[in-house]
Parts: sequence; structure tokens; C-alpha cells
Amino acid sequence: MTYRSNNNVSADIFESLLDRGLEALPEILTMLFNQAMDIERTKHLQAMPYERTEDRKGYANGYKPKQLKTRIGKLDLKIPQTRDSEFYPSCLERGMRSERALKIAAAEMYFQGVSTRKVKAVMESLCGFDLTSTEVSQSAALLDEEFKAWRERKLKKFVYVYLDAMYEKIRYGGCVQSCAVLLAIGVNEEGHREILGLSVELSEHEVHWRRFLASLQERGLHGMRLFISDDHAGLKAARQAIFPSIPWQRCQFHLQQNAQSYVTKQSKRREVASFIRAILMAPTREEAERLLKQTIALYEKEMPRLAEWMEENIPEGLTHLQFPEHHHRLIRTSNVLERLNREIRRRTKSIGVFPNTASCERLISAVLIETNDDWVSGKKYLTF
Repeated sequence: MTYRSNNNVSADIFESLLDRGLEALPEILTMLFNQAMDIERTKHLQAMPYERTEDRKGYANGYKPKQLKTRIGKLDLKIPQTRDSEFYPSCLERGMRSERALKIAAAEMYFQGVSTRKVKAVMESLCGFDLTSTEVSQSAALLDEEFKAWRERKLKKFVYVYLDAMYEKIRYGGCVQSCAVLLAIGVNEEGHREILGLSVELSEHEVHWRRFLASLQERGLHGMRLFISDDHAGLKAARQAIFPSIPWQRCQFHLQQNAQSYVTKQSKRREVASFIRAILMAPTREEAERLLKQTIALYEKEMPRLAEWMEENIPEGLTHLQFPEHHHRLIRTSNVLERLNREIRRRTKSIGVFPNTASCERLISAVLIETNDDWVSGKKYLTF
């Protein structure tokens, strides 16, 4: 079946641009949205208007008016309907969750009295229109219901699981505090990544990690062969309590950074880093242990604290060697989570200080859902 664009729409777009320039953008975007939604409904029904075909899956049922507020103005859209009411245009949802959550977070700050010039500037640049407290509450309730369902969805078997924590600023008890954001990413048997969960609280203590890991287990997480994370004290204790039999790979990137604090001579930093890198990049466990013994012997007199630290900590970064070699590059560090953290911060920096934990959780959930959709539908992260 061939889907044809409307030539009249294209002509109208050019005429509007010629006559009114940038002022015509809301009108042009309205036309494009309406045409895209018509095409999507046609694909959903598997039939062109008035076409008789055995592949048809339903019937069109007119349009429903909807006003959409955007940065460039208000769009008066015509939402295509179907008789079974099962169709809703995805183009109105995809990519808009995080922007809506960002607007609500900024608006919450405004309505809770944080009416600084920065918040007003954020509201103006993001929204382009005023939001009332009622609109904020209604929008937040709809988003929270959607995000909660995603965060509590059932999980399946995941072979590798990455864990990490990041921090955001929230206003609590009249002062600004750091809020711990716990994240988990899994790689399933097909080799695709998924974001497994999110938890936002005021601390990163063991009890927070324990609740988070227990919630993943209750939702059905199983089949793990390896956890990958940094050496968070609370995480380490919680992981041993909830998943005591699962091996752990300590992130090599952070491991190398930690080592530098035990190097007492500035002139030796590069040399030590080189030795540690050789150990961590060894092709086999036996070779890594051989290099580790040599390095410890080299520094046990000159820098005894470094030698002691290496003997205790470096083996935690070698667990990946018992897994397939073509997986080593992707399971030796938690860099996949570091990249996700940067994307989250790119979105949250516009807020600066969140009015509460719910607002922080809402915006980060929106970013994670959009990222997860791209991962699930994209190429495989690794192959088994």
C-alpha cells in the first residue's frame, strides 16, 4: 500500500512562508502535524480512505480538536479518531515527555516561591506561555501515572547489569541538599540494553541501595551473570545482601582514578597508571595476576600504601576475564551509565535546584523512557 502526501498541504506551506515568513511557523507546524497523524492512522487501519481491502483493521471516525502549546505558539490540531478508539498518534507523545516534565519542574519552582530571574527565564524559553498552578498539577498527575507504570513494569532475564549513582540538587527543609539518583541498566539475552530502574532519595546509604535492588528482584529481575559498578560502599553491602552469589566487576576507569590518590610522587603518576593499565588490559587472569605481583613487588618499599591498595583492590577489576573475550571492552567499565548520566545532566541543568524529589524523579524518568525506547528499537549493544 502506498501512502501519498497531500500536495495542497505542501503548496499551502510555501505560500504561508512567502507571505508571512517566520510568523507562519505555528500554522505550518499545525499542517505538518495534521498530515503526519492522518498518515499514521492510515497505516494503523491498513487501508486508504474508502478503500475496500481484506487487510483493513478498522474504520476512521472523524477528528477531535486539540490545542497543543509549544515554544513557537499554540497549534490547533485535528486528532484522527477510529471507531474502536484504540488509535492515538505517536507523534504527539514521542520526544515530548522530557520537555513536559521540564516545564512542570520549572513551573513547580515558580509556584513554590522560587521566583528568581533564572526560573522566569527558564519558563519563558521552555514554555513560551504561562502555566497556571492547576495546569501544572493536572499535567504532573498524568505524567506521574505514566512514569510509575514504566518504573514498576515487570522485568525478565538480564545477563549483565550496570549500577551507578548520580546526584541532583533539591530544596528540602528550607535549604538545598544533594539527592541520590540510583540507576540500573541491563543487557538481555538478545544483546539489547534496557534501563531497568530508577530511585530518587536524599541519601545513597546502604538502605537506599538495598531497597532499590530488592525492588528490581521483586519485579522479576533474574539470570544475572555479572554486576558492573563503581566501589560505592552502600551499593557493595546491599548487593552482597540481595544478590550474594552474582560476581561483581569493579569499574576499571574509576579503579585507575582511585589509584592516583595513593601515588606519593607526582613524577610517578604516569608510570603507575601505565603499570595498572597493563594489568587491567591483560588477556587472561593468569597474566593479570603475574603482572600484579610484579608491580606490587616494585612499589612495596617505595610506596607501601599503594602496594597494599593494589593487592586488595585491583583483583576486583579482573572479574570480566572469566567472560567471553569479545564482551570485555563493554563490561570492564560502567561507561554506558556515565554517558547516560551526562544526558540526564544536560536536561536537568536548566532547572538547577529541584523543588522536591518528585519533580526530580519525574524529569529523569522522562529522559530515561525516551532513551530506553531508542535502545530497545536500535542496534544490539553486544552479541552472545
